[in-house]
Amino acid sequence: MAAQPPTRSALLQAALAVALAVPAGLLATSSAQAAADQCWATHYGPQPPGALTASGEVFDNNADTAATSLTRQPQLPFGTRVQVTNVANGRSLVVRINDRGTFAQTPQEPKCLDLTDGAFGRLGGSLNPDAGHIVVTQKVLD
Repeated sequence: MAAQPPTRSALLQAALAVALAVPAGLLATSSAQAAADQCWATHYGPQPPGALTASGEVFDNNADTAATSLTRQPQLPFGTRVQVTNVANGRSLVVRINDRGTFAQTPQEPKCLDLTDGAFGRLGGSLNPDAGHIVVTQKVLD
């Protein structure tokens, strides 16, 4: 049985490692780490008038705010600012945590934030037709 030729990805990593004088294994670890840091940002959708967030604020579906998953450990305190970046287009914005979600984060559905419709749209998420989620990275600012 003949040996399988290296994949295109493996060849590109090896070439990049040579060009940068970086061990190829380190590049593979870095891309695996980057993928692990990504999660899904969903959006609220319609809310009844006067709905309150878990922090007690009146919900504003156009504000740059978000809920975090109750399964997130450790929980982010209300008022925490998080820089959220859409992986697909590079758009970024800062949201303030003012709510808790009941959504579960699983390896199959790595949900991390539930954004207002306004924030979701500003990051490039589609509400019509509904994209469901966008893949993001997040950085806690304070």
